[in-house]
Amino acid sequence: MTYVRAAALSELEDDTPKRVELDGTPVSLVRTEGEVFAINDICSHANVSLSEGEVEDCSIECWLHGSSFDLRTGKPNGLPATRPVPVYPVKIEGDDVLVSVTQES
Repeated sequence: MTYVRAAALSELEDDTPKRVELDGTPVSLVRTEGEVFAINDICSHANVSLSEGEVEDCSIECWLHGSSFDLRTGKPNGLPATRPVPVYPVKIEGDDVLVSVTQES
């Protein structure tokens, strides 16, 4: 598993997604509930950016149709989405947020 620097921890605001691209993969970084999560930035239902949505209760909501995805698992919390989105391992080293997109979890 190869980790790459995605952002500085100090750049991430609580409950505010930040879109980054890592090795050609669009990723939404989310700092919430004292943790940092990395989830694929593309909604499995409508092919739109999840980082434009809202974060609540460790989930991110797609702004277009309201599908919500668990930041820990990528599984949808309700319709209209039925397929999960990939989530990626995160490590924090000092102020660096490192993410591995080489192996999905």
